[in-house]
Formats: sequence, C-alpha cells, structure tokens
Amino acid sequence: MKITVVGAGNMGKGLVKQLSKAGHQITVTARNLDNARALAREFDNVTAAPVDQARGSSDVVIVATGYADAIAALKSLGDLAGKVVIDITNPLTADYMGLTIGHDTSAAEEIAKALPGAQVVKAFNTVFAQVLAEGPELNGKRVPVFYATDSERARETVHVLIHSIGFAPINAGSLKNARYLESVAGLNIYFGYGAGHGTSIAPAWIGLS
Repeated sequence: MKITVVGAGNMGKGLVKQLSKAGHQITVTARNLDNARALAREFDNVTAAPVDQARGSSDVVIVATGYADAIAALKSLGDLAGKVVIDITNPLTADYMGLTIGHDTSAAEEIAKALPGAQVVKAFNTVFAQVLAEGPELNGKRVPVFYATDSERARETVHVLIHSIGFAPINAGSLKNARYLESVAGLNIYFGYGAGHGTSIAPAWIGLS
C-alpha cells in the first residue's frame, strides 16, 4: 500500500518501521520537516515531504500526532474525501492519566466530523510506542490491534494492513466504539505509567483472534 504518516514522534517512528519492514511505500511528514527527513533516512521505502505535498496518491493516511493537533494536521494535507484515515490518537489530559472527552463522543468521531467524506478508522491507540517499535510479538503472543470504523472498505483495508505487519487485527465494530477503545487505552496507560508496570504491555481479550 501507499501510506502517508503524519507525525515523526515515537508512535510515528514505530509505525514507519513496521510498515517499511512489510514493504509498504511510505511518505512521512511532520510539523518539523527535518524530523520527518531524519526518520525517512532510517528505513527503506520511506520518503519525507512537506505537509501540503504528503498526501499524494496514498491509499491510507495515518495521523500519529497528539489528538490536539490531529484535525489541523489532517486538514493541512488537503482534501481527504474517499481516503482511509487511521486515527491512532487518544484525547489525554496533561498528566496522561485521564481523557478530555468520552462517553458520548471520541477523538475518532470528532475527527470524522471534521473530515466529511474521509473513511475514518480508530486503530493502534491501545498499543504503546515501545511495543509497536519492537514488533508484533510480546511474551510469545501476537499483540492485538483493535480497529473500529463505519466504512466496510476501510475495515477491509485496515485489517489487511494490520495483518501485513504481523499484529493481530481485531474488529471492534462501528466508529462509536472508539469511545471504548480510547478508555481501554487510558487504562493501559495507567497500568504502564501510573501503576509502574512499564510499556512492554498490551491489552487483549482471551478467546479473540
């Protein structure tokens, strides 16, 4: 697939690493283009581009910024109607121990409202950057990536993408279920940082595959 990754931080780097290993063709962009260029030099099949040129002919756009910057970053790419847009963000409070929105909406739903016509998918938000960078196995088990969307085309596309990088794709239903995935991510962050278990952990459901 041709994939645009917006963001060159830890999550962006982990995604670029795994996507590159799987042979995908990646364009990476970031607010600081030098960071995107540095990231592109580390991996095969990766180029850096200014934000207004980064969308190109990509099949998929992944937003790997913080949630506060996500909508503006996506809009800066230009028209995303018909594009599969993967939202990996979590709407975290300043101390990372809570969510700024939830219950009746989610980061993914707010992004979908702001980008009419885009096929928005929630995915990867329950996976720590360290786990993403180290690869799809953790303690001998495949790490699940839950995804939620209202688009059947996007569902199929993201399932294939997750499977291609070795993680276990888990269909979590419609986009409104991003509300629950973001809460699961919040709990995972608490376990990792608040309870001191570290970031080599990932949520999973017994019996799902």
